[in-house]
Formats: sequence, structure tokens, C-alpha cells
Amino acid sequence: MANFKVLCSLLTLLTAVNALPQVKLGKATLVGEDVSNGVQFFGAIPFAEPPLGELRLKAPVLKTQLPPTTFNATSYGKACIQPLKALFDAAPPQSEDCLFINVYRPTGVPLNKKLPILFWTYGGGFVVGSADQFDGKDLVARSVERVCTLPGSRWLELTSTQGTPIIYVNFNYRLGPLGFPQGQEADDKRALNLGILDQIAALEWVQANIHAFGGDKDKVTIVGESAGAMMTGVLFLNPELGKLARAGILESGSSNGVVAFPASHNEAVWKSFVEAVPACASVAATGKTFACLKNASTEEVAAAALQSISESFSLIWAPTLDSGRGSVYPDYPSRLYEKGHFARLPFIAGTNRDEGTLFSIQEPLTEEAIKDVLVAQYFPAATTDQELNKTVDALLKLYPADLAVGSPYGTGEELFGLPASYKRVASLMGDMTFDAPRRQWSQVAAKAGVKSYGYHFTQPQPEPALGVPHGAEMPYVYAQPPPTDPTGQGISAAIVDYWISFTVSLNPNDGKGVKRPEWPQYTTKNQVLLQLEGGNTTVVKDDFREEQINFLMKNALVLRR
Repeated sequence: MANFKVLCSLLTLLTAVNALPQVKLGKATLVGEDVSNGVQFFGAIPFAEPPLGELRLKAPVLKTQLPPTTFNATSYGKACIQPLKALFDAAPPQSEDCLFINVYRPTGVPLNKKLPILFWTYGGGFVVGSADQFDGKDLVARSVERVCTLPGSRWLELTSTQGTPIIYVNFNYRLGPLGFPQGQEADDKRALNLGILDQIAALEWVQANIHAFGGDKDKVTIVGESAGAMMTGVLFLNPELGKLARAGILESGSSNGVVAFPASHNEAVWKSFVEAVPACASVAATGKTFACLKNASTEEVAAAALQSISESFSLIWAPTLDSGRGSVYPDYPSRLYEKGHFARLPFIAGTNRDEGTLFSIQEPLTEEAIKDVLVAQYFPAATTDQELNKTVDALLKLYPADLAVGSPYGTGEELFGLPASYKRVASLMGDMTFDAPRRQWSQVAAKAGVKSYGYHFTQPQPEPALGVPHGAEMPYVYAQPPPTDPTGQGISAAIVDYWISFTVSLNPNDGKGVKRPEWPQYTTKNQVLLQLEGGNTTVVKDDFREEQINFLMKNALVLRR
């Protein structure tokens, strides 16, 4: 009787496994799961060798094959080392062994269908974030459901043959000092921008393997938000990007949003990190730390990484100028733009109305204190110290201590219980880091004849002091608008349809899905944005704060962009 029960259990297990979606990847069988009606998920697929031991602080080594076994792909892999618990009282399971990729695909699509790919890169200031924060099932489900919207017609019955199905892919990349090492030693060993190299490796994995899921490697659209958009923007600085992707969507981030320094600028930061690794503290100041770090325990390195990130939650651990062999960030973007050194791929790029409020300083600041903050951010100057000081003085005149013109915009003299300097600094931070870089990239690309589309997300949000802040568009992009937003469902559906339409056809106006305004191309003669706002989605000129942003673009090199 006992043997019979065991046999029944085994048969039940085998039946359950066989009922789950499977994909053959080389000699391995990936067993995924049905995550919703019509969408399958395959997760925790290693796209690179674990970056441990000798591979720590090295460029990723692409995973070319999995063991010839059945591989459980029903959940996400662990996130890369990050201080989420210290910063936000939340922490996903973490490990140095974190280079995993995940695939969402429609159910029942033949492998020869060759579906377009939406490839997502998360943000988080280069120090936090993970793929498991972004569930792509609603995007894939929506792509299958989309049908033609004809004037005066009723919705047609929804079937996969009438939709525009896509595959959604996301991945983890290394963060903080493990993903963006600093210092001359890292430069000498060509160990800079490892997080971006992880992104490239994930794209290479897609090129080699996405056909097994029914995807088309020649129809990849790279999408990123915040730091993820900046990383994607850096990829656009490589004219050969077309070998890995055919288009991009940059949400609140561009290559020129990063304050670019050579690695040697942050020597002290790297020294501080190494000092926090007990086994390596004695070599922290020697300029020869890598050998020790590769032999240190994962626990010690992880603890030091968490400490360094928690103590300096800023863009210190970020993309670094890396001219020379194997470079991904060879020069200031403004210089590369002038040389025409960038990929001519179609893209969507946009920002939110109040990008700077999340990053503003909530303590009162005098005029002199604001100047000190700005000068320190860009010192030593990329040109001359005199020119840097002159530029900052001019900036402060263009962004005066006038509450009515500060951010959140359109709120008049309201202070929200915060110091008067808050709105001024918020306006400065938003324009310097997001709005001016986006406009400059759009204009440069348009001049080069690149097809692009610009947007401005202005959907009202619940926190008045933040306005429409950085990251506010994310729930709408993922078809998960706040339930308390009365117009959220409508604008979310439109955004999702624009994004899917662009991924499928390189044009956001395919006439399928919800009825929505025509989105005009951004050109030198027609510099316009689509204002994304429920009940008020309309085309507007790209001329807000024109004098201020023109000045920032003109002085991009002075500001290390």
C-alpha cells in the first residue's frame, strides 16, 4: 500500500511537471509556469557565470550552456547585493551570484512566430533595484489582446491572432562597488562599468537564445527607467548598438544625465570600501586591492558593499569615463554628440513634470550653500575652475529664489511646510539631471535624422510636495495604475499601447488598442512632446523653461555631461 502511494505521488508530480510550460535550451529543459491566463514565465536563468572569486570585479563571462538537466525556472533568482533594507526597510533575497535573466511570453505562440522583444533595465541610482520588482505579465497579456480600433466600431473579439504579441525580458545587473568599481586600479584593470557590461551580456544572451522562446533577436527594444535609462543611453553612445537592438525607450534618463568623471576621481571612495573588508583593510591604500578582494569571503565583501552604499547614497557608484580598449563610455556625451558618435536607432525619450523633487534638499539652504553644493558636484572642472564658478553663478540667476517658478511647478507660493530653498533646488536638480539631458539628446538625434518621439508625463499624483515626481510613470507603464487615480486606467492603457506599438512597429501609432492621440515624431522643425495625462493627453511644444535649459545644454561640458 505504501509503495502504491509513492507511485501515485510520483505520477502526480510527473503529470504536474508535464503540464507546466517547457523550453529546450541546448540540452537543458527549462520548466516555467503559467503566471496568468495566456502568459508564461521562465525565471532565474543564468546569463553569465557567477561573478565570484576570480570573476569578482571582472567583466561578465557569458553563460553559453546550461547543464543537460531539467531546470526549475518558476521563480526569480536572487537580487544583486544592495542596501534596500537599510534604506527602505525592505530587502529581497540577495547574493553575489545574481546574474539572472527572466522571460515572459504569450501562451501557445508557435516558436516560428519570432515575436518582438521588450528588454527592461531597472533603475535605482546604480545601487538598488532588481528584476523581480517589475512583473511583465500584464504587458504581455495586453500585447496579445490589442486589436484595431476602427472609427465607430465596437471592440472585436480578442484573440492572439488579432493582437500584437511581444515577449518581455528583464535581468539583474551588479550594483554599487561590485557593479561600478572606482579608482585608478579599476581603470588599469579595465574593470569599470561592470553593471553596463552585465546589461550588454544579457542582450548577447537574448541574441543567442531568445529564439527558443519564440522571440526575434532582430526586434529587440531596450527600455530603461532612471539609472536603467541612463545605462541604455550609454549604450546608444556606441554606433554598433544595432547588433544587439533595433530601438530604445528612455524613461527619465539619458547618457548625459550622469555627471561623468574619470575613475581616479573617486579614489577615496574605493579606499573606504576596501577598508570595510576586514581581510583587505591593510591594502586599502596601496592601489593593489583586487587580488585581496577576489579572495575575500562573500560575506565580508557584501557587508562592505552595503556599508559603502548606505553611507553614500548618491551617484558615486555610477558609470565612469573609460576611454581605451573595450570602452563603453569613452568620453563626455556632449563631445560624442558633436562628433556624431552614437547609434542611429529609433527611440522614445521623456521625463516627468517634477523630476527633481525626490532629490531636493529639505533643509534650508542659503544662496551660498546652494552654490557650494553645485560646485562640489562638478569639481574639479572639466574645463576650468573659473568657468565652472561663472557657470554656477549664471545658473543661480536663471533659477532664482522665487517660489512661483520652483518645482513642483504650478504651485505658486505654496511651501508645503518645507524651506523656501526646496522648490528652487528641486527645479535645478530636475533640469540638470533629466530635462536638459533629454532635450539635448532629442535635438541631437533629430538633427542626425534619427526617428524619435518625446513625452512629458504630467498625470496628477497624491503627494502635493512632490508634484509629478521621478518614477511616477512606472505603475502606469506596467498597467498597474493606483486604484485611487480616477483617470489612471485610461492613461495607463494608452501608455502601454504606445510602448507596445513602438516595440512591434517602431511607431507608437499603429491604430491598435485604445483610441489615443496621434504621437508626432520629434524633428528639428517640429520639436514637440506628447503630454501624457488622463483626460488631457495632447501635443505640446518642447519649450518649457527654454532659457534655462538652453543654458544647461550650451554648458553641458562644463557640467561634465
